[in-house]
Amino acid sequence: MTTFTTSDGVDIYYKDWGIGKPVLFSHGWPLSADMWDAQMLFFAQNGYRVIAFDRRGFGRSDQPWDGYNYDRFADDIAELIEKLDLHEVTLVGFSMGGGDVSRYIARHGNDRVAKLALLGAVTPIFRKTEDHPIGPDDAVFEGIRNALVQDRPQFFKDFWPAFYGINHGAKVSDGVLNQTLQIALQASLKATIDCVTAFSETDFRPDMGKINVPTLIIHGDDDQVVPFEATGALAAKMISNATLKIYPGAPHGFIVTHQEELFQDLHAFLKA
Repeated sequence: MTTFTTSDGVDIYYKDWGIGKPVLFSHGWPLSADMWDAQMLFFAQNGYRVIAFDRRGFGRSDQPWDGYNYDRFADDIAELIEKLDLHEVTLVGFSMGGGDVSRYIARHGNDRVAKLALLGAVTPIFRKTEDHPIGPDDAVFEGIRNALVQDRPQFFKDFWPAFYGINHGAKVSDGVLNQTLQIALQASLKATIDCVTAFSETDFRPDMGKINVPTLIIHGDDDQVVPFEATGALAAKMISNATLKIYPGAPHGFIVTHQEELFQDLHAFLKA
């Protein structure tokens, strides 16, 4: 397997396919780089170098006991970009992965970054607070952590219908559902739980003002996991050079349900 070792001694697995301008993909929770295989194949076949990594604690990367916070996630990305000596890279983050690519720019600057794409991302802030009254309550995230401790496989099996919008009529194959569960169960249970805290409690609003590269925001307006009005709609207003594209009726997992549309929109963004 292809790995690199971070400055704090964690081995991170990554895939590196194709030749051309680089595109780096950051996966969602509780998944791994494998969620991006269709996108990586498409863009590698269309003249891009595509890189995707397993976040620490997930997939084939090491499973340390701690380090599951966005500053560390951003540093992991910075060290991977430096190791591969990437320049003019487009960063693509899905769901919680939108947080670490945003924090990367805020923490490490945009000298190596050409563009940013936030897909169904948790930015700029996910949970409900006094000054952000439209996100999910803290009790929702506490319930998720408790369910993971009690029966992680069943929690995820029950979670996918909302994730992919199956409960609202979307069609997803049994193969996709089985693979998604398989990927989720590869992760460290500790990492899976700690990342619920990370993506629900991290406030990315200060990061938004530090993003000054062309940014594409795509969100489904039927996202039952990361509600559009609480996240993507606000990010589009806070990032100075942002373009917002709403997928009508799309669920959180539009990476799968709207795959062809996403191919075309990302490709047009990369070529622009």
